[in-house]
Order: sequence, then structure tokens, then C-alpha cells
Amino acid sequence: MKRFPEEEYRVPFFDEYGYFRVMCPNCKEYFWTQNPDQRVCGEATPEGCAEYTFINSPPTRERHSLGQLRERFLSFFEKNGHERVKPYPIVARWRDDLYFTNASIIDFQPYVTEGVIPPPANPLVISQPCVRFLDVDNAGPTFGRHLTIFEMGGHHAFNSSDREVYWKDQTVRYHHEFITKELGVKSEEVTYKEGIWSGGGNAGPDVESIVRGLEVATLVFMKFKVVGDEFVELPIRTVDTGYGIERYTWLSQGSLSCFHAVYNEIMNRIMRIASIAKPDDKLLAEASRMSGLMDVSKTVGRKERWAYMAERLDLSPRDLEVFLTPIVNAFAVADHTKCIAFLLAEGVVPSNVQEGYFARLMIRRTYKLLRSLSIEDKMLDIVNMQISYWSRDFPYLEDMREEIMDILSVEQTKFRQTLERGRTLVKRICSTLKAKETQEVPIETLTELYDSHGLPPEIVNEIAEEESIKVAVPENFYGLIAERHLSTVQTKGMPTSTKPDEEFRDLPETRRLYYEDPYISEFEGRVIRVLEGDRVILDKTAFYPEGGGQPADHGLLKFDGGQTNIVDVQKVGNVIVHFVEGEIPREGMMVQGILDWDRRISLMRHHTATHIINTGARHVLGEHVWQTGAQKDVERSRLDISHYKRLAVDQVHEIERLANSVVMKNVPVRAMWIPREEAERKYGFRLYQGGVVPGREIRIVEVEGWDVEADGGTHCRTTGEIGLIKILHTERIQDGVERLVFSAGLPALRATQETHSKIHKIADLLKVPVDEVDKSVEDVISDWRNTGKERDRLMERFARLEAQNYLATSQEILGIRVITRVVRDVEIDELIKLANELVGMDPKVVATFFRAGEKDARVVVMAGREAQKLGIGANDIAKDISTILGGGGSGRPDFAQGGGTRVENVPLALKKVEDLIREKLGAMSHAA
Repeated sequence: MKRFPEEEYRVPFFDEYGYFRVMCPNCKEYFWTQNPDQRVCGEATPEGCAEYTFINSPPTRERHSLGQLRERFLSFFEKNGHERVKPYPIVARWRDDLYFTNASIIDFQPYVTEGVIPPPANPLVISQPCVRFLDVDNAGPTFGRHLTIFEMGGHHAFNSSDREVYWKDQTVRYHHEFITKELGVKSEEVTYKEGIWSGGGNAGPDVESIVRGLEVATLVFMKFKVVGDEFVELPIRTVDTGYGIERYTWLSQGSLSCFHAVYNEIMNRIMRIASIAKPDDKLLAEASRMSGLMDVSKTVGRKERWAYMAERLDLSPRDLEVFLTPIVNAFAVADHTKCIAFLLAEGVVPSNVQEGYFARLMIRRTYKLLRSLSIEDKMLDIVNMQISYWSRDFPYLEDMREEIMDILSVEQTKFRQTLERGRTLVKRICSTLKAKETQEVPIETLTELYDSHGLPPEIVNEIAEEESIKVAVPENFYGLIAERHLSTVQTKGMPTSTKPDEEFRDLPETRRLYYEDPYISEFEGRVIRVLEGDRVILDKTAFYPEGGGQPADHGLLKFDGGQTNIVDVQKVGNVIVHFVEGEIPREGMMVQGILDWDRRISLMRHHTATHIINTGARHVLGEHVWQTGAQKDVERSRLDISHYKRLAVDQVHEIERLANSVVMKNVPVRAMWIPREEAERKYGFRLYQGGVVPGREIRIVEVEGWDVEADGGTHCRTTGEIGLIKILHTERIQDGVERLVFSAGLPALRATQETHSKIHKIADLLKVPVDEVDKSVEDVISDWRNTGKERDRLMERFARLEAQNYLATSQEILGIRVITRVVRDVEIDELIKLANELVGMDPKVVATFFRAGEKDARVVVMAGREAQKLGIGANDIAKDISTILGGGGSGRPDFAQGGGTRVENVPLALKKVEDLIREKLGAMSHAA
């Protein structure tokens, strides 16, 4: 659908206020204006419909700071019957299709907008911090029209068949009253431009509010669900408005950029740190007025736009570039460092996957910008300033300051190590390109170097230039990278489908006895369906189906003297399916279900222990810890958590101590079903540790005073029933994710006993008491190391004596001393030391040693300096003689190795060494 018909946009307000509908000849979009002579839409865009006319000339009555403007917006709508709602997190943990909150409506999709749950208030008003990484390359060059982090003011109304709150006309009236009566903008300066908005799975017609070239708000009439390429009517018609709080602030101040208006003192300090002289305000104002032309994500890049602006300003493109580059880079630093602070404050750990990918992208792009300003060592200082500045409005930033700085410090260290490793990699790639006579690094290689090795294209460019290889870095490189990763959002826990298969569609919901009482180990039920001989469906069951990282229960079904084994249980829609092996009951029969209780109780203990350990890890490591995965089992389970460095032994012990203290307190564990909106309001979004769960009502599991999570598994009644929790080991499974492997209950006791037995065995072997094992092992290791050093010294002396003997009996071929020997039961490193001694004693030596075994033969070749000058290379010899042995060899002219499996050919290879040397020396002599 290219555009909606006019009636979707024509509201009584436009007629009442004398607005005309006109098509803009530049962008080809319709707009509404009170000025009958207005021919273009008036929006400052790359299409060139207008320029900013509010710079140094604000249209509002007063100048506002961001905080003042935010409060003005919220208060206005409160006075007009809207309830103020607290902002949601910027990490959209309640969504399975998005990583981040990029608009205020995201808070209420899909459950409110599709009528599954009621909104927290209706109507409501909110100022929601948002992040948008697709705009990352534009944050800076567009003077603040684009930001990666910003606040979206939204007033929302949710209209249903039962209740009409307000719709299009009143939405426009509210906006117009706010911008004209509240802020003082003249009515005739407000243009409304038609559009279509689509996002978060919903869509609808919209009108965009434009004042003096700047779009300040989008008023969306959201009534469709996007299904493929079609728009499907929703039962709820949502007023979805987006007021750019930063843009309104900029408009009210008429400042030289949005960054001057929003960041103020931070902007000034960044400029001072970077030693950027106070710019020519007049020139900067002229550039700002034309900055709406910029959009580096389009086909025309920054330099082309600046060249156009330079011509308008009567400057050379080079002069304008020199003037603007450090300024817009400083703008971007202000934006990016705020974004980094907010991301890390919400527990996003930099990594190469999911949310962490974007935190790392922002950090590394910021490093590139700081490097261009020669202040790459100031990132921590600037982020620290951002925390101080913004924690006045968002106190949790101050609470997380220490963690933010620690995470950032670790990430900087990792990045420096990445750059050190990357130099060799890029040089190797350049060598390969040269060999193929290619003079430019392909964009695919740049992307791979960034995604897989963490090397920004600007760094690649610097290294490649040293190798005389070109690098064409797309101006929108980071936006392209972000788009690719945003388009591959993985589901974070929501089942892909809750609809039953056709064969189950006519069946009633299975009564879930495991929720009514998880301690039921036997029950009676009726068979209501048998499918394909191995699937049985009962009217009720105590067998838990696999889900949420908890394996399915096992057990038996007994019936009329027969029985069958339950080997798997799965949930399909609202039906529980039992997979059986053995005799099959008939439909309509009554059966007795008997659970494998030892398995069930062990799984329950491990599941409850998972919740306890997860919260324990957060207490020890910090608020950034989130569960990223979990798998429970009977003997041991694993919990994956987000963390930015390896776990120390003392941290693991403290997590284990806290977990067992909760066990010993024997606190209650309660499971309850609560409406989603009530659960989120009461417990927050920490609920979704295991991912998003569907439905209006969600099941909450609470470990009293310790942990609360949305969870569908079976749990102990009290923590004391777990008995013991033992963390067996930890490992880093990927950058930013630590795995804790643990046991609970009797398996934990067995694991502890096994460890104790091993310590006793070591004590017996060392013939020391158990409490002295650690000291004795240290002594043994120290002795072993000393023995190794002594062995090395003896080997060197032996090699020196052996070398003298070999030299005395060596064969001379045209002035070259040739030594060839076949040895057995000698380590390769000993042969290397011996050959090294030989060439050190006489630079005319060529030493070749064969170590012959039963199944293969290894070869070590060394050539002295003088032998190499005569054209004899160890690598050539190793390669040729290894071919005789049925294998291969390689190395350098001074040292090479090889070998093969044809041990019987060692005598031929020995003779070949002499032949090769004679051939090479003969050829050299003939040439001379």
C-alpha cells in the first residue's frame, strides 16, 4: 500500500482551523497547512524540501532544558486526563522480536495493542528513553536530527468496542494545543505531513508535525497488525504518538545544534578535552540550517552533501570538511557515550551476540571517534561525566556507576588486545590480496573483520595503507552492520507457536496435575486419544512435559494388568502428549500413572537451585547479571549468566555460600498465576530471566525474600528440600557469558564425596595427611620443575658433546659438512637442540636427523648460514625427502621438519639428502 486515502487523514480539526491539503512537489507527499501559498511540505530533509529556520530564532515563548521540556509535556497531558506512567527499560526484555525499546509504543506491544491485557492506564502519558542503532552513522553529521539514544514522549489511548477514549481528531487537537498554547508556537507555523507508520508488528496512517523545518512529533493512528505484506484490522485502535523531547528542546532554544541544547555542559567539556577551538558561531549556524540535507545512510554521502553546503557558504569543500569534522565527531561522542552508559546500566554486557553486540559496536565506534580527536584514552572520563549528568533524572545510573566503569574498562582492554592481534591478520589478508593482484579490501572482508575479529574498518584502513592496499569504507558501515544484526533477532524464550496441531485441535485442554500439586507421584486418568501407536493423551496428567530447560518426566502407565513406559512428554498447545514404549492402552481406558519419583524430585531440586544460584550470582557479581540460558538435569545442571570477565574462585565460593545459606534458611517457594500487567508492575522485568512467556496470566515462582521469576517448571515447596548445592566448575562459553555447572541434593553430595575421595587418594600417594595435600603437591610440582630445568641443562651438555662427535665423523661434500643420522626413541626437541648445536659450531653444516618409529618417520633438517649462502635450504631438503617417506615437509631455509608413514624408505631418503646437496652445489659451481 503506497499511501492511505485522504479520508484517513482528514479530521474535523483541519477544516475547523482552515488547513489545506497540498502535495509537495519535492518529496511527493501530501501535507496540511494554514498557508494557502505554501507549496512545499517544509520539512528539512535530504530531498531539499526546506531548511531549518529556527536556528538562533526559536518559535516558542520560552527556552527549555530537556528536563523542563519533558516535565512540560507530561504535565500538559496529565492536566488533560492522562495518567503518567514510568518509563520502561531500554532493553525490551518483555519482547521476543526486539532487543531494544525504539519507541514508546513498544512498551505496550503486543499484549495491550492486541487486547490481550489492559493497559497500565487509559489514556496514559510517558517519556520513554529509546535507542535506535540504524541511525548510528547519522548521529553527529545531522546536528541532532538523528540520535542513537533519545526520549520519546508518547500520549497513548487504547480504543475498543467497549470503550472509545479518543481517536484521530482529538489526537491532533491535543498536539496542536500543546505546541501552540503551551509552548507558544504560532498556529500557522505548524504543518502536518501525511505518512504511513509501521513498527513492532503494527501499522497505521500518521501525520508528522513540522515546525520551521524540524519534524517534532509523529501522530500515528495504529489500527493494523502487519501479517506478511498485508495490514489486518486490530480489535484495539491505538493512539500512538511520538514527541521528540530532544527535538522540542532544540526548537525551544534555537541552538546551533541539538547537542548544544541537550548536552550543554558535557558538550563544552568534550570540546575542551579534544582541544577544539570555539567555532565560528556564524558559520556553524549556517551549516546547521542546512544540516537537514545530511543523511549518510542514503546513496549520497557526507562529503557530497558538504560539498553542496560549501558552495552555498562560499567555502572550499576541504575548508568546510576541516571545520565540521571535529565538531560533528564531538557531537557523536556525546551521543554515543550517553548510549553506552544507559546500555551498561541496564545490564547489557558487551559481546558478539544479541544485545551485547550493540553495546560493543557503540564502544568501538566511540573509540574510533575519540581516536580521530586524539583523545581515545578519555572514554572512561566522558562516560563518567554522562553518568553524573543524567543520573539527576535517572538515578539508577548512579547506582550502577561502579559496574559501568568496570565493564567499560575490561572492554577497552579486550579491544586493545584485539587491535594488537588484528595487525598481523590484516597484513596477512593484504599479502593474499597482492598475490591475487587485488588492490582493495572488499566490503565483505571488512564486515567479516569487524564481526568475527572486532576490527573497525578505520583501523583496517590504517594497516592496509602501510601495505599499499586501499580500503573503501562505506560511510554508513555501522548502520549496515546494525541492520544486519537487528534483522536476525533470535526468539528469547517465546514458543514459536502455541497453536495445537490439527490432530489435537478437537481435544480439550489437559488438566495439569503437576501444577495443582508437584508432589503427586501417582494418579488415575482416562485415555482420550492414541496416535500412531506411541503417543497417548490423557484427560489429566502429573507427568511434566519438557519445557523451560526442564526435561520431561519419565515413569509408567498401568492398565488392566498391562503397562507401558513413559519415555518423553511434550506440550502441544494446551494438550499434553505422552510418548510410550511397550503395550499401548486403548482409548477410553482408565490408567494409573506412576512417576519416576527419584528423577522428578532431583529435577525439582535442580530447578529451584537454578533460581537461587542466579540471584546469588547477581548479589556477588553485580546487577548486570542476567540468565542467558539454563538446562536442568538429574545429576547436574548448568546456568549461563551474562558477565564480562572470568569468574574468580572466591566469587564462585561466595555464590555457592549464598545459595546454601538460602537452602539452610528453609524459606518457602511459592508458585502462583498472576495477570501479566500485575506481575510486571509488582516485580518488574527481572521476571523474564528465562525469556518471554506468552499469555494474559503468567506463572510466577517466588523464593521468599530472594528471587521471583516467570517460570513454568516444577519446584520444591521449601528451599530446605534441596539439601545441598555444589558448584562443580565454571567455564566461559562465549565472550560475555559464563557457565556454572552445579549439582543439587544427593548428586551434590555424591560430587562432593567423589572430590574428597580423589584428595584422599592423592594424600595416600604422597604419604601425607589430607590437610597437607596442597602443600605437598606444591612441593612435588616445584621439584618437578627443578628436575625439568636440570634435565634441560643436561640435554644441552649432552647435545654439545654429541655435536662434537658428529662433527668429527662428518662427511664433507664440496666444502659442506653433511651429517645424516637415523635414531630411535629420541624426542624431536632433543634432535632440534642437537642440530642447533651443530650449525652453531660450524655454519657450513647441513644436519639431517631421522627419527624412525614402527608406523612413521619424522625428519629434522638444519642448514648453517654458509650452507644457505651456497643455495642449500633446509625447507627444500625436508620437502623432497618427506615425499619419499610418503608425507610432506615444510619450514624455512635454516630449519624445517617433515615426515611420512613409509618407514621402509628411510635408507632411500638418507641417500637422497646427499644427492640433493651434490646437485645444488654442482649447479652453483657450474653457474659460477
